[in-house]
Amino acid sequence: MIAKTNILMVDDQPSKLLSYETILGSLGENLIRATSGQEALNLLLKHEVAVVLMDVCMPDVDGFELASMIRQHPRYQKTAIILISAIHLADVDRVKGYEVGAVDYVPVPVVPEILRAKVSVFVDLFRKTRELESMNTQLEERVAARTADLASLASRLQEADRRKDQFLATLAHELRNPLAPIATAAKILQRKAIDDPDVLMAQSIIDRQSAHLSRLVEDLLDLSRISRNKVELRPERVDIGTIISAALETSRPVIEQSGQQVVVSMPQEPIWVDGDVVRLSQVFTNLLNNGAKFSTRGGNINLTIEADAQSVSITVADTGIGILAEHLPHIHEPFYQLDSSLAKAQGGLGIGLTLVWQLVEMHGGTVRVHSEGVNRGSEFVVRLPLAEGPGRSQEPENIAASGSETARRILIVDDNQDSADAVALILQLDGHDVKTVYSGVDALELVEQFKPHAVLLDIGMPQLNGYQVAQRLRSQAWGKNVLLIAQTGWGQEEDIRQCREAGFNHHVTKPIDFRKLREFFVASTV
Repeated sequence: MIAKTNILMVDDQPSKLLSYETILGSLGENLIRATSGQEALNLLLKHEVAVVLMDVCMPDVDGFELASMIRQHPRYQKTAIILISAIHLADVDRVKGYEVGAVDYVPVPVVPEILRAKVSVFVDLFRKTRELESMNTQLEERVAARTADLASLASRLQEADRRKDQFLATLAHELRNPLAPIATAAKILQRKAIDDPDVLMAQSIIDRQSAHLSRLVEDLLDLSRISRNKVELRPERVDIGTIISAALETSRPVIEQSGQQVVVSMPQEPIWVDGDVVRLSQVFTNLLNNGAKFSTRGGNINLTIEADAQSVSITVADTGIGILAEHLPHIHEPFYQLDSSLAKAQGGLGIGLTLVWQLVEMHGGTVRVHSEGVNRGSEFVVRLPLAEGPGRSQEPENIAASGSETARRILIVDDNQDSADAVALILQLDGHDVKTVYSGVDALELVEQFKPHAVLLDIGMPQLNGYQVAQRLRSQAWGKNVLLIAQTGWGQEEDIRQCREAGFNHHVTKPIDFRKLREFFVASTV
């Protein structure tokens, strides 16, 4: 049922008010009487009025003054005011009525049908305006509530994302700590003269699988970094052949284990691109590993490099299980898995191809995948823009040029005794004088007499953590030139930043890359 609206009728003559009631009664609205301007103002303060119908000629306050006073009130600035007059009928009177806020000026004698129609129009307009205002208020409330819900959801998502990143960082740390001594022990066995084929096979298995687990940990963290735009590329002018060679070297253990053969076809002249060597090598390592994992033994992986005037295309094609057409649009989505027995048997997290797509796009390139179907193989085509000019000739770097391979005094500090002892043994086999302690407190006691050239320092230790030990070492006059290397399971950007601020020269994640470690030693002065 539609609520009645109020119509205020103002006239000092009761007979006129009665006639207005008779004319307007059929509208079915609530008619309110006022016999003076003051009474009208009092009623307006008590009631919400749709239309004010008033006589111009009234004692004390006439219709012009009353209309002006009504208009000055914020509540009634848009209320319809109709002036009625039997005397002031000149054009100047009409203009004055409109100037003080009237919407209509009706002469006497009043034609009932015309007055009723005019009032009806203004009542309908008032009712529709109120409906629109109500709808607008409801809409604003809903928008405000929805905005608050979205803000709360965004906050919860940010918190969930932060916890996810923290979980991945903690997971990586917890995996790296036991993985480090296992991988290092495998390296020690490589250095020993062992003739037993069973032991050699066991050593090879440990080495491959620990390397595989290390790659899985890094892939997980890379996915998190890229999703948060935390990966900073370090582009340089590089021959694409150098990148492919690095990827082939990294993938060789996986390819050999899978019994695959890689056929490379590439131009003899260099093809220059501007890219991050490490990240682009990671792209093609993932594609080669992918081809090896999802192909049967004895299959082929063909790697072809072709260039045109604007770009270079690198195609990695395998003879493996292939990809159904419905899977192709989703193959690069995070954690997407093919539903096949071989794919399930090979396992994996489903993030290698995601990293391929994202890293290539960060280099301004594209990735296209094609497959004829099941058991018809897969073809991945990476297209990268060419560099605008040739790069410098890339001669093999002689890392010994800036230093020497002189034996060094090296202190290893790690509360994980297996990890510390294994690293110490590797470095001793390299001819260094190595001492090992298992706490920051013991490290500070030993350094005074040992005076190491280099300190490999774990970060997460009880009592004194690695940051605190590094800061105390740097505070000593003799410690300002010591080579400080953080060896840790924590590898987030924030961890690296804190290492720099604490005074570390380098940050390496466990398991330690001993080739990189040797480069640090050779580049430093004794």
